[in-house]
Amino acid sequence: MMAEPRKVLGLPDLPVVATSVRVPVIAGHGVSLLCEFDRPISVADARGAIAAAPGVELWDDPANGVYPSPLDAAGRDGALVGRIRQVPGRGDALALFSCADNLRKGAALNAVQIAESLFA
Repeated sequence: MMAEPRKVLGLPDLPVVATSVRVPVIAGHGVSLLCEFDRPISVADARGAIAAAPGVELWDDPANGVYPSPLDAAGRDGALVGRIRQVPGRGDALALFSCADNLRKGAALNAVQIAESLFA
């Protein structure tokens, strides 16, 4: 989990710390992320960028029960992102949670999307 982002992004020195937690779900995986930026970023700005990103669905309204879970991600092509919050005392860091169907995103669908991108 820590080596893959470095390889995919071509950033061998990218600081990544990860914890894997296995839970009994049919399909799907979730990741908790601490994102550090080179400039301040607000939760509202992050929500806007995530909502506009291809292949990503913004699920970020915990007060109304809207947040990503592996169960909700199962059978969907996009990654669900939510629980976006500012890291206390850090204007340049956000915490968020993302879920995806690991049989689609991360496996077969990713291979098709990469091929489509290369030959478009």
